[in-house]
Amino acid sequence: MSSSQRLVPDTSAIIDGRIPEILERGDVAEVIIPYAVLDELQAQASKGRDVGHTGLAELKKLRALCEAKNTKLTFLGSRPDLDQIKLARSGRLDAIIIDVARKENATLVTADYVQALVAEVQGLRVLYSAPPVKTEGLIFENLFTPETSSIHIKEGTSPLAKRGKPGKFELVKISDRQTTNEELEQIIKQIDDAAHVSDEGFIELRRSGASVIQLGRYRIAITRPPFSDGLEVTIVRPVVTLRLEDYRLSQSLMERLDSKAEGILIAGPPGSGKTTFASSLAEFYLSKNKIVKTLESPRDLQVSPEITQYGPLEGDFENTAEILLLVRPDYTVFDEVRKTKDFQIFADMRLAGVGMIGVVHATDAIDAVQRFIGRVELGMIPHIIDTIIFIRYGEVVNVFCLKLVVRVPTGMTEADLARPIVEVRDFETDKLEYEMYTFGEENVIVPVTEVTPQVSGARKLAAERVLQDVRRFDPAAEVTFVSDNKAVLRVDRESIPLLIGRKGATISKLEKSLGIHIDVEPATPTGGTEVQFKTTEVGNRIELEFDKKHVGEVANVYVDNEYLFSATVGKKSRIRVSKDSDLGKALLRAMVGRKKVRILL
Repeated sequence: MSSSQRLVPDTSAIIDGRIPEILERGDVAEVIIPYAVLDELQAQASKGRDVGHTGLAELKKLRALCEAKNTKLTFLGSRPDLDQIKLARSGRLDAIIIDVARKENATLVTADYVQALVAEVQGLRVLYSAPPVKTEGLIFENLFTPETSSIHIKEGTSPLAKRGKPGKFELVKISDRQTTNEELEQIIKQIDDAAHVSDEGFIELRRSGASVIQLGRYRIAITRPPFSDGLEVTIVRPVVTLRLEDYRLSQSLMERLDSKAEGILIAGPPGSGKTTFASSLAEFYLSKNKIVKTLESPRDLQVSPEITQYGPLEGDFENTAEILLLVRPDYTVFDEVRKTKDFQIFADMRLAGVGMIGVVHATDAIDAVQRFIGRVELGMIPHIIDTIIFIRYGEVVNVFCLKLVVRVPTGMTEADLARPIVEVRDFETDKLEYEMYTFGEENVIVPVTEVTPQVSGARKLAAERVLQDVRRFDPAAEVTFVSDNKAVLRVDRESIPLLIGRKGATISKLEKSLGIHIDVEPATPTGGTEVQFKTTEVGNRIELEFDKKHVGEVANVYVDNEYLFSATVGKKSRIRVSKDSDLGKALLRAMVGRKKVRILL
């Protein structure tokens, strides 16, 4: 290179740091920086983009080097207007840089192959130098040990590492020396360069002040001021790769996952091993000859190449879901279900018949379901989610299954309080853990607790006390407690008026002395004949139809051996009950709930 050589570097050459190397190798008379380069780097830095900060830092180094080597540094050219900036991706700014090199009869220096070709076509001298980019052995990789799950580096502080097993990590200092801004910028530049050329590199997010990059198995988050109070890099990777068999799941759970579970939620706190378990489950279904896909942002699940990993299409998972329905997967792993739209996409795909596996942050298993409440209708939740797997410390702690039933909620006693209830049961023991239902205008989740032996003993004593007082009216009286403060007393029909007393005085006195509420009902008759009947709904009433020979007889109606009401069979051999009446509502609930309805004449 002659001593009279004049150089015009473009943006790529500045960012890649090629000019200082050229200055060190030979004598250069002048370095000309087009204003378009300076303005583009300034714009990128103002938006918090890493390339802008890197480029301006390189220009600062270049000025110091030119002063040390007595090389002239000049800024020339026109400044791009708003339209040219908007067309930067179309090559408008590159054209301005080429115009400066032509006008100054200088050599264009670029690391952009297309820019070099365009300049050569126009007859310019071009120095094209594409520096080799490392995709392995990067600086940050030397900070990882086999048991390190994440590295946390911030300027002005000592680098930290999380080491250990899922859920049992320890935060340790890697070095006592504080990381400088220059060192951190070098790490960021290596990462950014590798992400552009590596087949396993993806820029998942690029915002003002923040970037998220997936580089192989590393998930990298970069933040800058003003978004953060300092330059920071967080690098996360999975520590272990497991098969589903390594979790030592019960045979019954393995059978459920294999044949029944199609709406699965994997829940747990951050760092508990949810993503590792999701990867194992994806591999499990792949081994069962299922078509498996993933929805991820960033794409950090460690799965086989046969499992295609999808990101948000045009920045929206809803667009990805439309493509997935055309691909027709058997199972889809939705990693990190967070936003309201994510829950709706999960529900839509599940209702479309796709087996769904969702990963949700939650401090408890039931919290994962609660995040669906308000986003989808309560009655639809069991059709969307059938299995909840809670992970803590890398192990399966709880497995819940969901089921929709119609009955009276636990703890309530009135029959007219029956409603649709989502039961959440422990899969291994079938124990009812939670009930979800609508109460008033609110959706509630109620934990179900078993009655303690002390309460059962108290009820037994109270029952004996009740019977002592009522057996003088009916020696065959029976008492049943439906809650701690309510009992049902069944006595002979002829004894009911005596037990209740004038204006309810006798029963009220008994209630007051015992401190409980007592309902009085006729006892199930020992006589009478059970007959066949036909039930039909006509308009706003329920009709019970009998054989004509029973006209005029008294029918006693029972639901699961509990007395409901008595009525006389009419001239048309029918008994009519209005649906709007309390008896009609109770009878309708019994029919819907498939309870046994008996009639004795």
